[in-house]
Amino acid sequence: MNRSTDFYVDGKRHILVADDEMINRELLENILCDEYDVLMAEDGEMAYDVIKENRNTLSLILLDLMMPKLNGLDLLPRLKEDPDLKGIPVIVLTSDQASEVESLKRGAADFIPKPYPQPDVIKARISRSIELAEDRQIISATERDELTGLYSSEYFYRYGEQFDKYHPDSDMDALCLDVNHFHIVNERFGMAKGDEILKRIADCLTKTFPASDCVICRKTADTFLVYCSHRDDYTSITDKMSEVCGDMPTSVRLRIGVYAYCDKKLDIRSRFDRAKIAADLIRNNYSVFVSMFDEKLMEKELFAEQLVDEFPKALAEKQFKVFFQPKFNITGDKPVLSSAEALVRWFHPTLGMISPGRFIQLFEEDGLIAQLDEYIWRSAAETIADWKNRLGISVPVSVNLSRAEMYDPALVETFDKITSEYGITPEDIYLEITESAYVRDSDQIVDRVKELRDHGFFIEMDDFGSGYSSLNMISELPIDALKLDMMFIRNAFDKINDTRMISIVIDIADYLGVPVIAEGVETEEQYLALKKLGCTIIQGYYFSKPVPADEFERFLTEKGS
Repeated sequence: MNRSTDFYVDGKRHILVADDEMINRELLENILCDEYDVLMAEDGEMAYDVIKENRNTLSLILLDLMMPKLNGLDLLPRLKEDPDLKGIPVIVLTSDQASEVESLKRGAADFIPKPYPQPDVIKARISRSIELAEDRQIISATERDELTGLYSSEYFYRYGEQFDKYHPDSDMDALCLDVNHFHIVNERFGMAKGDEILKRIADCLTKTFPASDCVICRKTADTFLVYCSHRDDYTSITDKMSEVCGDMPTSVRLRIGVYAYCDKKLDIRSRFDRAKIAADLIRNNYSVFVSMFDEKLMEKELFAEQLVDEFPKALAEKQFKVFFQPKFNITGDKPVLSSAEALVRWFHPTLGMISPGRFIQLFEEDGLIAQLDEYIWRSAAETIADWKNRLGISVPVSVNLSRAEMYDPALVETFDKITSEYGITPEDIYLEITESAYVRDSDQIVDRVKELRDHGFFIEMDDFGSGYSSLNMISELPIDALKLDMMFIRNAFDKINDTRMISIVIDIADYLGVPVIAEGVETEEQYLALKKLGCTIIQGYYFSKPVPADEFERFLTEKGS
């Protein structure tokens, strides 16, 4: 194996020749000087001093066993015990064959007999010893995580495979451990405090899992992997690891994803992918700290990956269809169609109709939601324009905006372009923004909403009642309608049938001068109760499920007749 030596002094590695016989030193120097920078020592004490002085550049030591002041056999263990010196390979020089075995036991890498063999043999043994030592140093440097001392991920997987090889019948678990919201620790208390927590966790792991039946690594940042014999006490382990960080300025809680009784037919990385899936399942759950993987999780994960992979094709082929659910104004004697909400459905060529509950959150997490939303906005605008041109009738259509889209500086420009391209007005398209979006980074969101309203767009606060905002906050927000969360309605009409909160919200809306929209209305009882309470607009299966554009036209023609 040829190696570049450009990073050594004059392109040469340093070698120490320690021998009390001058002729031996000169002979070795003549053999080696073309390829190596040769240092000299004539006794053991001098050799030890030269080694310490050149510990960072010395590549090999040629050590005579029989020297004054400190012989080679006594110097070997001294080098072995020093962490800064033990990595330097030593080749002993001896005519005493009986000492060869003893020198190897004390840490020598090889030996060269006296009288010396041919120069090429000496060079080959030196080259081989240096190469093996440097390989070990590279392995040592990359094998362990510098901060925690645990295995790095690449070596972890290799040692896990070796463990299986020698323990083929052992029941093994793959564990993925994450610290909940670890980035907050770094942001609040600094990297040093975060590093201290990681080191404590690593120490706790090494004490909890015996080295005889496990392999442990720090994979990335705050993620640890453990491959261990099966056990059932993982909840107590999370408690123990939280305790070791108990004196920290913030609480530290770990979550563990467990793939128990690993299928060893799977490659080892796939086993830990499954553990990670289980860990991610409880990412935002603050009461559960251990999650067990099962095949249903895997099916769900594979299905999600398939949907993400096929999203670009689905968008290009217009597999997404926009449905419309009517909203009725119920303030008069007879319900009157007032607007509609655009809702998406995915008609997959092989999977059939996929409901939005299966893909909306997934696309939000993967950053695809903006592409889908603009597709829906444009589809809704195109349909509104078609109804206007062909039927001479239209109603405003509400479209949803995700929280992430509210940070887009080009959002207002996008809607202006859409209305202009399709020949509709801002009054034709309502914008639904969730209550939670107003609460987080509210100043920036409020400014964006004000900008949209200034351009003539009607703003509905969606999912109101899902528990985010205070009533005081509502009075300060720029909105044109309050839309009650579906679960808010269902809870009000459960067995207790307590609608007092709805009544309070309607009173607040009246004070603000905005209508209240109730979604998820399914029964006549709910309809009549909401009408009596003063609710303005109703949406739900009581009137109609979401329907395709052509079916929705009957509501338009009924309104126009």
